[in-house]
Amino acid sequence: MIKPHGSDTLNPLFVYDSERHDALSREAGGLPSMLLSSAAASNAVMMGGGYFNPLTGYMNRVDAVSVCEGMYTTSGLFWPVPILNVTDRVDTIESAKRIALRDPNVVGHPVLAVMDVEAIEEFSEDDMRFMTEQIFRTQDPQHPGVATFNAVGRYCVSGPTQVLNFSYFQTDFPDTFRTAVEIRNEIQEHGWQKAVAFQTRNPMHRAHEELCKMAMEAVGADGVVIHMLLGQLKPGDIPAPVRDAAIRKMVEIYFPPNSVMITGYGFDMLYAGPREAVLHAVFRQNMGANYFIVGRDHAGVGDYYGAFDAQTIFDEEVPEGALDIEVFRADHTAFSRKLKRVVMMRDAPDHSKEDFVLLSGTKVREMLGQGVAPPPEFSRPEVAKILMDYYQGQAA
Repeated sequence: MIKPHGSDTLNPLFVYDSERHDALSREAGGLPSMLLSSAAASNAVMMGGGYFNPLTGYMNRVDAVSVCEGMYTTSGLFWPVPILNVTDRVDTIESAKRIALRDPNVVGHPVLAVMDVEAIEEFSEDDMRFMTEQIFRTQDPQHPGVATFNAVGRYCVSGPTQVLNFSYFQTDFPDTFRTAVEIRNEIQEHGWQKAVAFQTRNPMHRAHEELCKMAMEAVGADGVVIHMLLGQLKPGDIPAPVRDAAIRKMVEIYFPPNSVMITGYGFDMLYAGPREAVLHAVFRQNMGANYFIVGRDHAGVGDYYGAFDAQTIFDEEVPEGALDIEVFRADHTAFSRKLKRVVMMRDAPDHSKEDFVLLSGTKVREMLGQGVAPPPEFSRPEVAKILMDYYQGQAA
């Protein structure tokens, strides 16, 4: 199986030993505590699950700036996006050497992790501008990722972290949430020698379904891990339970047995386009995938990124050998009226726009909200039914 990023074995930061876990939980009750931002909480969940291997905790200022500048930490670890715990106040933890990190997304703010505080530093305005530009390629406050990144504060609290639970993800999504450790184990249990990872924050339409099948065939993979984001999204995005139900129905009917794993991960979407695509590749390698599908406008939002910027970054900015996982580059995929099947548009040079069934996201949402199913060439009817029920419930 493919090695994790940056180490020979996966080193999740979740405390699996029950005695140590109980001792830390008791200790946390008497420690100074800090309420995390949602972004910092999801970073803890990802570290706990092994997705951010080989990090041992949150990054300090110098590593954060270094990662933004050249995608390497000061110790030489390739990493595309800083993994931070940033806050707007530190008065309750200023002199603390060890603190309890509390979960903002669960009622009562239970302890999510325990952290050894190595540094509390303040990002300057120049730091924030530089990091924002490098991560998001824009400083536009209308960009949802830029807005979130700049809203949480300026104080960077860094140090080794031990994770005690997986926030709401394990309880709210018991059939879907998986750690990188669990996915690696499941890939082995399936007997797969090669696995493809497919990222989604949306329901999967016909083109996504066929793209997974095309990628599996092209690289000779045994199966695909459909890996959906379960964390915070921007307003208007379809909630995770609806996406989960739609994807499960599609896989149940339209994929061969033992060819798909339906899983999810606890991370808040960054909408950082190219940089986020590289981060997605890092943690897909950590969960055991050999190939990662990067499609058109991967992890993008609005018009902030070029259609294939998330692919070209792997050619132009990711050094050779920095990652072991391979990227499967996908073009826009659509149903061909000529060929009566879904194709990548680049593979059909003799087609005009009218030869494809193309619908905008806005048009699809309008149809679903009106109780009108998109054409079967675009969306499987069973999937459309689940989405129609959701949209009509929203309108009621």
